[in-house]
Amino acid sequence: MILSDGTLRRLLASGELVVDPVDEDQIQPASIDLRLSDHFLKVDENRLEVIRLDAEVEYMELTQEQIVIPPHSFLLATTRERIRLPDNLTAFVEGRSSIGRIGLFIQNAGWVDPGFEGNLTLELFNANRLPIRLQAGRRICQLVFARMDQAADAPYQGKYQGQSRATGSRIGLDTDR
Repeated sequence: MILSDGTLRRLLASGELVVDPVDEDQIQPASIDLRLSDHFLKVDENRLEVIRLDAEVEYMELTQEQIVIPPHSFLLATTRERIRLPDNLTAFVEGRSSIGRIGLFIQNAGWVDPGFEGNLTLELFNANRLPIRLQAGRRICQLVFARMDQAADAPYQGKYQGQSRATGSRIGLDTDR
Protein backbone atom coordinates (compact mmCIF):
# COMPACT_ATOMS: atom_id res chain seq x y z
CA MET A 1 0.00 0.00 0.00
CA ILE A 2 1.34 3.45 -0.99
CA LEU A 3 1.41 5.85 1.97
CA SER A 4 -0.56 9.10 1.90
CA ASP A 5 0.59 12.56 2.96
CA GLY A 6 -1.27 12.25 6.28
CA THR A 7 0.40 8.93 7.09
CA LEU A 8 3.80 10.33 6.07
CA ARG A 9 3.33 13.33 8.39
CA ARG A 10 2.40 11.04 11.31
CA LEU A 11 5.40 8.75 10.71
CA LEU A 12 7.75 11.74 10.46
CA ALA A 13 6.30 13.32 13.64
CA SER A 14 6.70 10.07 15.60
CA GLY A 15 10.28 9.55 14.37
CA GLU A 16 9.41 6.13 12.94
CA LEU A 17 10.35 7.51 9.49
CA VAL A 18 13.22 9.97 9.19
CA VAL A 19 13.66 12.44 6.33
CA ASP A 20 15.97 15.18 7.56
CA PRO A 21 15.81 18.03 6.86
CA VAL A 22 12.28 18.18 5.47
CA ASP A 23 9.92 21.11 4.94
CA GLU A 24 6.15 20.90 4.77
CA ASP A 25 6.16 21.89 1.09
CA GLN A 26 8.21 18.79 0.23
CA ILE A 27 5.36 16.51 1.34
CA GLN A 28 3.19 15.67 -1.65
CA PRO A 29 -0.12 13.70 -1.70
CA ALA A 30 1.68 10.34 -2.02
CA SER A 31 5.40 11.12 -1.81
CA ILE A 32 8.12 13.32 -0.36
CA ASP A 33 10.24 15.47 -2.67
CA LEU A 34 13.99 15.31 -2.10
CA ARG A 35 16.49 18.03 -2.93
CA LEU A 36 19.86 17.94 -4.63
CA SER A 37 22.96 18.28 -2.47
CA ASP A 38 26.23 19.87 -3.60
CA HIS A 39 28.26 16.65 -3.84
CA PHE A 40 28.78 14.84 -7.15
CA LEU A 41 30.89 12.05 -8.62
CA LYS A 42 31.86 11.65 -12.26
CA VAL A 43 33.50 8.54 -13.67
CA ASP A 44 37.15 9.43 -14.29
CA GLU A 45 37.18 8.73 -18.02
CA ASN A 46 40.81 9.87 -18.31
CA ARG A 47 42.10 7.19 -15.93
CA LEU A 48 39.94 4.24 -16.97
CA GLU A 49 40.16 2.26 -20.17
CA VAL A 50 37.02 0.30 -19.38
CA ILE A 51 34.60 -0.04 -16.47
CA ARG A 52 34.78 -3.55 -15.04
CA LEU A 53 32.31 -5.28 -12.76
CA ASP A 54 35.10 -6.93 -10.74
CA ALA A 55 37.17 -3.84 -9.98
CA GLU A 56 36.78 -0.52 -8.21
CA VAL A 57 35.57 2.32 -10.41
CA GLU A 58 37.56 5.56 -10.18
CA TYR A 59 35.62 8.81 -9.84
CA MET A 60 36.35 12.52 -9.83
CA GLU A 61 34.75 14.16 -6.79
CA LEU A 62 33.08 17.55 -7.14
CA THR A 63 31.59 19.77 -4.44
CA GLN A 64 29.81 22.78 -5.88
CA GLU A 65 26.48 24.62 -5.76
CA GLN A 66 25.89 24.32 -9.53
CA ILE A 67 26.86 21.67 -12.03
CA VAL A 68 26.29 21.23 -15.76
CA ILE A 69 25.59 17.78 -17.15
CA PRO A 70 26.63 17.71 -20.82
CA PRO A 71 24.36 16.01 -23.37
CA HIS A 72 24.29 12.21 -23.12
CA SER A 73 26.38 12.26 -19.94
CA PHE A 74 26.15 10.46 -16.61
CA LEU A 75 26.75 11.82 -13.12
CA LEU A 76 26.25 10.61 -9.55
CA ALA A 77 24.66 13.03 -7.11
CA THR A 78 23.26 12.82 -3.62
CA THR A 79 20.20 14.05 -1.80
CA ARG A 80 20.38 16.79 0.78
CA GLU A 81 18.06 14.74 3.00
CA ARG A 82 19.18 11.82 5.11
CA ILE A 83 16.55 9.11 5.39
CA ARG A 84 15.95 6.19 7.73
CA LEU A 85 13.33 3.61 6.87
CA PRO A 86 11.82 1.38 9.53
CA ASP A 87 11.89 -2.37 8.96
CA ASN A 88 8.30 -2.43 7.68
CA LEU A 89 8.55 0.34 5.03
CA THR A 90 10.18 0.38 1.63
CA ALA A 91 10.48 3.27 -0.79
CA PHE A 92 11.21 3.83 -4.43
CA VAL A 93 12.74 6.84 -6.11
CA GLU A 94 10.95 8.54 -8.94
CA GLY A 95 12.12 11.49 -10.96
CA ARG A 96 9.88 14.51 -10.80
CA SER A 97 7.79 14.95 -13.94
CA SER A 98 9.04 18.49 -14.49
CA ILE A 99 12.64 17.24 -14.40
CA GLY A 100 11.94 14.33 -16.76
CA ARG A 101 10.32 16.67 -19.25
CA ILE A 102 13.66 18.39 -19.80
CA GLY A 103 15.39 15.08 -20.50
CA LEU A 104 17.03 14.41 -17.14
CA PHE A 105 16.59 10.79 -16.07
CA ILE A 106 16.93 10.11 -12.35
CA GLN A 107 17.42 6.72 -10.78
CA ASN A 108 18.93 5.20 -7.69
CA ALA A 109 18.56 1.61 -8.74
CA GLY A 110 14.90 2.30 -8.10
CA TRP A 111 14.35 0.77 -4.70
CA VAL A 112 15.22 1.65 -1.10
CA ASP A 113 15.17 -1.36 1.19
CA PRO A 114 13.58 -1.40 4.64
CA GLY A 115 16.18 -0.57 7.28
CA PHE A 116 18.24 1.66 4.97
CA GLU A 117 19.74 4.74 6.59
CA GLY A 118 21.72 7.45 4.80
CA ASN A 119 21.60 9.96 1.99
CA LEU A 120 20.51 8.55 -1.33
CA THR A 121 22.93 8.45 -4.23
CA LEU A 122 21.16 9.35 -7.45
CA GLU A 123 22.21 8.32 -10.94
CA LEU A 124 21.57 11.23 -13.32
CA PHE A 125 21.59 10.94 -17.10
CA ASN A 126 21.07 13.83 -19.50
CA ALA A 127 19.18 12.34 -22.47
CA ASN A 128 18.87 15.76 -24.09
CA ARG A 129 21.05 17.25 -26.82
CA LEU A 130 21.58 20.35 -24.68
CA PRO A 131 23.52 20.65 -21.41
CA ILE A 132 21.43 20.81 -18.23
CA ARG A 133 22.49 23.06 -15.34
CA LEU A 134 21.54 21.81 -11.87
CA GLN A 135 21.44 23.83 -8.67
CA ALA A 136 21.98 22.41 -5.17
CA GLY A 137 18.87 22.75 -3.02
CA ARG A 138 16.38 22.27 -5.88
CA ARG A 139 13.81 19.49 -5.64
CA ILE A 140 15.14 16.73 -7.90
CA CYS A 141 13.20 13.53 -7.18
CA GLN A 142 10.48 12.06 -5.01
CA LEU A 143 10.31 9.11 -2.64
CA VAL A 144 7.17 7.00 -2.73
CA PHE A 145 6.72 4.85 0.40
CA ALA A 146 4.96 1.51 0.71
CA ARG A 147 4.10 -0.48 3.81
CA MET A 148 5.18 -4.12 3.69
CA ASP A 149 2.92 -6.99 4.75
CA GLN A 150 5.30 -7.54 7.71
CA ALA A 151 8.62 -6.23 8.93
CA ALA A 152 11.63 -7.51 7.02
CA ASP A 153 13.31 -10.52 8.63
CA ALA A 154 16.68 -9.16 7.52
CA PRO A 155 16.54 -5.34 7.08
CA TYR A 156 19.13 -3.72 4.83
CA GLN A 157 22.70 -3.84 6.13
CA GLY A 158 24.45 -3.69 2.75
CA LYS A 159 27.50 -1.95 1.40
CA TYR A 160 25.75 1.44 1.03
CA GLN A 161 24.30 1.60 4.55
CA GLY A 162 25.12 4.91 6.23
CA GLN A 163 26.37 6.70 3.12
CA SER A 164 26.35 10.47 3.51
CA ARG A 165 27.64 11.69 0.14
CA ALA A 166 27.39 10.57 -3.47
CA THR A 167 28.79 7.06 -3.32
CA GLY A 168 30.29 5.33 -6.32
CA SER A 169 29.62 1.75 -7.31
CA ARG A 170 30.90 -0.86 -4.90
CA ILE A 171 30.17 -3.69 -7.30
CA GLY A 172 33.72 -4.98 -6.83
CA LEU A 173 32.68 -6.01 -3.30
CA ASP A 174 29.92 -8.33 -4.56
CA THR A 175 30.27 -11.90 -3.36
CA ASP A 176 29.23 -13.41 -6.72
CA ARG A 177 32.51 -12.37 -8.38
